[in-house]
Amino acid sequence: MTERALRLGTRRSKLAMAQSGQVAETVSRLTGRSVELVEITTYGDTSREHLAQIGGTGVFVTALRDALLGGEVDFAVHSLKDLPTAQPDDLALAAVPLRADPRDVLIARDGMTFTELPSGARIGTGSPRRMAQLNAYARNHGLAIETVPIRGNIDTRIGFVHKGELDAVVLAAAGLHRVGRIDEVTDFLSVDTVLPAPGQGALAIECAASNVSLTAALAELDDPYTRAAVTAERSLLAALEAGCSAPVGALADLLADGQIVKEMRLRGVVGATDGSTLVQLSTTGPVPETHDQALALGRELAAEMLAKGAAGLMGERAL
Repeated sequence: MTERALRLGTRRSKLAMAQSGQVAETVSRLTGRSVELVEITTYGDTSREHLAQIGGTGVFVTALRDALLGGEVDFAVHSLKDLPTAQPDDLALAAVPLRADPRDVLIARDGMTFTELPSGARIGTGSPRRMAQLNAYARNHGLAIETVPIRGNIDTRIGFVHKGELDAVVLAAAGLHRVGRIDEVTDFLSVDTVLPAPGQGALAIECAASNVSLTAALAELDDPYTRAAVTAERSLLAALEAGCSAPVGALADLLADGQIVKEMRLRGVVGATDGSTLVQLSTTGPVPETHDQALALGRELAAEMLAKGAAGLMGERAL
């Protein structure tokens, strides 16, 4: 008797379907079982409010997790940056696969780069983190820009530029790669200009903690360096007591000497959305070998950032 297909829970957006489809193929090869996608609508998909207003944290995740716990699906794929930092006991983060490009990118009219945008250029983004850093960069370099809050899927956002409503939009490189639209990027924003969201570019594969055999099978997809990096980034976010809609950027990267990975550098930023104040710090240490070491790296940098005034820049503190 052939085993039944594994059911993979996914959001319905084109991006979610693309990244879930890629994971489904890999899991099918790995387990020898077919994988079917089960589309689930989340509150974040149906609400037209801005993410900062509907709470940001978990709005794309809760319905998928409910489906997992209710046995409707066997495992789920999330964009890691959407996951709340606290992991529920009854769900296992079975795998964090190798991360895609974590950078933010610009899609601007007339093929322009960020520094080529005209004075007063209107740049669309739904992210307070991006607004804070773009506005700070503009202030420091004598550029005049206006950041405009937008929502919607990739097509909608790029559409604002094509229709002439905005001069540019900022999106995540990884998402554009996954839906095959990376060719439309007019500028890759250096992480020195805009630090990405914690976990950006990485996926999270989650299943019920009680399903030990599936957890073990999915663990084959885990990339230990990616997991250490995103664990440190998310630990920073948690220690700042900020949700995924807060103006916090973080990136952990590996510093290699030739082929030998020597250290991990963690950079963090938090800023006022108008770019008037930015607290940006980094720390470098041995590559974390355990979950606890990765958590400690994030917590230590967060403590330094809080000491430099980061708390006052996050708007509403999550209670």
